[in-house]
This record gives sequence, C-alpha cells and structure tokens, in this order.
Amino acid sequence: MPKIHAANAQSIIADLARPPRLSNLHPIAARFVYSLRLIAVHEHARRDPVAELAVRLGSMDVAAKSLSMAKVIARVWPENIQVSRFCCGLMSHDEATIGYMIEATAHRDRAAFDRVLEGLIRPGRAQALWDASIDLVAAEFRGA
Repeated sequence: MPKIHAANAQSIIADLARPPRLSNLHPIAARFVYSLRLIAVHEHARRDPVAELAVRLGSMDVAAKSLSMAKVIARVWPENIQVSRFCCGLMSHDEATIGYMIEATAHRDRAAFDRVLEGLIRPGRAQALWDASIDLVAAEFRGA
C-alpha cells in the first residue's frame, strides 16, 4: 500500500477510535440523543418513558415526537442501537450517526441527511427517518 494511503487509513482509524462528544452536537440533536438514552433506561425497566421525557424536555409534543422518532429508528436501523450511559459526554457511533442526522434536519439539509445514512440504511427506509426527524425538529422549534 502506498504511504499516502497508509497515512490516510491511519488517520481514519484514529478518528474512529476517538468517540465524538455530545457537546459538539446541535442542541436539538443533543436533546434527542439524551432522549434516546432515557428511553433505553425506561425500556430496560419496562416503564413508559413519556411522562419523564415530557418533564425533561419541557413539552409533551416534543416528548411524543422523540418517542415516535425512536420507534422509527428502531424499525429501520440495521441492528440494535448502542447508546451510552445517560451521564456520559461521549457518544456511541450509533448516537453520533443519529445526532448528525438530526443536525442535518435542523439545518433543512436533505442532502447532508442522506449522506449521513448512505450505506447504512436502505434508501426506501430513509424517508421514514426524514419524516420523523422533520416532525421532531418542528416540535422543538414550536417549543423554543
């Protein structure tokens, strides 16, 4: 392998080994990642997360849209989603991908949204994610 490719591969591997920080996400995306973590805790405890989501997010509408978004993700994601602990400032690769997807939606950038999911989600399934993320972002903006 030529040196230039080896150096590039090493750089990519180093980037993958460094987990992304939650604090670097758009606030709406970060709130949704926290929502995913809270939903995971409630699912593990076999409890309904809606009431606590509504209190933490300050809106029943945002809580409902977050739960709906999580259900769409669970339905179309190629494997079980890996989430970090609620208090962790670092994201799993799944959380980062989902966060970047929500960021693209908040910026109304469908091309960036599709790039985030390219090779991960079949194109026919991406539309359901886009629709749910639009609903979530709209609810966040209504509540702002």
